[in-house]
Amino acid sequence: MSGVNVSRSGLSMRLFGIVTVLLALTLVSCGAQQPAPPVAKVAPKADTLFGDVRVDDYFWLREKTNPEVIAYLEAENAYTEAVTAHTQVLQDQIYQEMVGRIKETDLDVPVKIDDYYYYTRSEEGKQYKINCRKKGSLDAPEEILIDQNEFAGARDYFDLGIYRVSPNHQLLAYGIDTAGNELYTIRIKDLATGRLLTDEIPNASTDCEWANDNKTIFYSTLDEAHRPYKLWRHVLGGNPADDALVYHEEDDAFFLGIGKTKSRAYLLLSLGSIASSEVRFLDAGKPTGSFRVIQPREKNHEYDVAHHGNRFYITTNDGARNFRLVSTPVRKPSKENWKDVLPHREDVKVDGAEAFANHLVVYERKDGLKQIHILNPADGSDHYVTFPEPVYTYQGSSNPDFNTNLVRFTYTSLVTPRSVFDYNMDDQSRDLKKEYEVLGGYDRAQYQSARILATAPDGVEIPISLVYRKDITPTAGNPLYLYGYGSYGYSMEPRFSSNRLSLLERGFIFAIAHVRGGGEMGRWWYEDGKWLKKKNTFTDFIACAEHLVAQGYTSPEKLVMSGGSAGGLLVGAVVNMRPDLFKVMVAEVPFVDVVNTMLDESIPLTVVEFDEWGNPKEEEYYHYMKSYSPYDNVEAKDYPHMMITAGLNDPRVQYWEPAKWTAKLRARKTDDNLLVFKTEMGAGHGGSSGRYDYLKDLAFEYAFILDRLGMAQ
Repeated sequence: MSGVNVSRSGLSMRLFGIVTVLLALTLVSCGAQQPAPPVAKVAPKADTLFGDVRVDDYFWLREKTNPEVIAYLEAENAYTEAVTAHTQVLQDQIYQEMVGRIKETDLDVPVKIDDYYYYTRSEEGKQYKINCRKKGSLDAPEEILIDQNEFAGARDYFDLGIYRVSPNHQLLAYGIDTAGNELYTIRIKDLATGRLLTDEIPNASTDCEWANDNKTIFYSTLDEAHRPYKLWRHVLGGNPADDALVYHEEDDAFFLGIGKTKSRAYLLLSLGSIASSEVRFLDAGKPTGSFRVIQPREKNHEYDVAHHGNRFYITTNDGARNFRLVSTPVRKPSKENWKDVLPHREDVKVDGAEAFANHLVVYERKDGLKQIHILNPADGSDHYVTFPEPVYTYQGSSNPDFNTNLVRFTYTSLVTPRSVFDYNMDDQSRDLKKEYEVLGGYDRAQYQSARILATAPDGVEIPISLVYRKDITPTAGNPLYLYGYGSYGYSMEPRFSSNRLSLLERGFIFAIAHVRGGGEMGRWWYEDGKWLKKKNTFTDFIACAEHLVAQGYTSPEKLVMSGGSAGGLLVGAVVNMRPDLFKVMVAEVPFVDVVNTMLDESIPLTVVEFDEWGNPKEEEYYHYMKSYSPYDNVEAKDYPHMMITAGLNDPRVQYWEPAKWTAKLRARKTDDNLLVFKTEMGAGHGGSSGRYDYLKDLAFEYAFILDRLGMAQ
């Protein structure tokens, strides 16, 4: 491959275009006509690969330190603000609705660890959580460990990414990111005195774990591609510059992470790529020892580990496409000693297992729904937790107590708010610890959830989860918000959202397209939507949209599609394939410049993700990826109204992908529909970090949709 600059325009011409945009925006502020959208200067860069010449007109937007790039992004933000200013009243209304539904001063369910109860709480008007604990009982005095609001201050972005209390509960290791680039500075707090120790570890990843000696922590750092690749050992009081390097992962396709078994007996060093994994273990009481390999990495073999007594319980796809559960002796943990606990089943995928003193909890998925399987190793008995609704999901909790017969999970559905349960694994009873309150008179009986099936072009049935008011009947006039993702084997769960009520109460139907590439229907569902089958993800989504129209739920004039990150790839590909099928598209931090990104191994995640998308340096993958890459397939034709977002400090999807895509769409689209591009200049992949700022962003999105559908009144 060779890279040649076909032409480069001078500084004055780029600045002329930016100044023209800013002048137009100034005229709007003075009451003049609506501004013209920003125009990014064309500065082509050509590459040749496999005899194919690709011209990238907007390659220069990658130059993050270039003032012209920042000026262009700010001009786009100013344009977005100007052309949506008329929706400000609606934005404020929706924002107030959302805030009005949440209990602003609230308390999460405490988690008992030894003699302490740990919890977070929120206070009205404050953006972030407050981390607290009580000793002995819930009636004891509260001890505030971290008030995140004090740390955040007036910063645009804040994330408490590391929060680890020492085994003796006397020290707290915490890490903070204030830029959105997912680099954390670790500090140690003495919980008895409230003082910070002198230890300060910069540029750490989110992985951090205590050894059982209460003075040693393990943490990881990132390479230039933002990959956790080195594990370090730090002894309190030492200079971080002198910390011992414990492990260096040299394979660019592998990430590392550090954790501890629920039994607290072992530290686990997890090494994983998208399609392979390796786990190493170390006695948590002997932090200077060496990590031992459980099973050396093998291509396309994934496994993870739980500990119980003298055995490890391992979830593995070795000879088991949908994974199986095995056990093995700690002293001889390699694969030749594995014995089946739950053999492979074609209709059930094993997502993972959790070991308690007297029980094993196995998290499974069948027919697109999650289930919890309880096993008693002592007597061989087992049972399943039952759930009351046909469409639901749950999220496992931390469950740090090994010696308990209770397993905690959070249940929810499209109509049921988050509900925290403690489930008794012996007598099969459950105790509702908290249902998160929805203020403003929410009545779940007024809403209906359902699951229907669409048929893909190859005959595969694609599930669609729906929620809407019961008084809504299928008609072409219904507005419908269709969401999708379809990558990495991640499943889009049918969860409740009080924010979504601002759409449902205005007559919307909300739908999730459970397309291939996700994990809803088992491992094969994922594998049928990756690599050289990736287009199934897009045609599945189109089939879902067409089915919803054909069944009278909505019409193309009322249909909205939305996706973020890899879901942005989904909607970006679909909008090129079937722009006529949708009225509005929302793409949040979208991965849309597929070929260029995957050809550049210096970009975070590129090498790791060859196992997801393929390697375009191989000719077959190159041509296939180019055939669907949203940026490469923008054409001169009509597109729907579009809202695109980015984060300037995003390490996962670089800001320039949506920026370049926006510029190319502006240059080529033939319609008069509105295209807005909004970059968070101080945030990363997740957008705004504060809970109120997040709601303002969501209110902006909803107001944009309603305005474009003619429903702003």
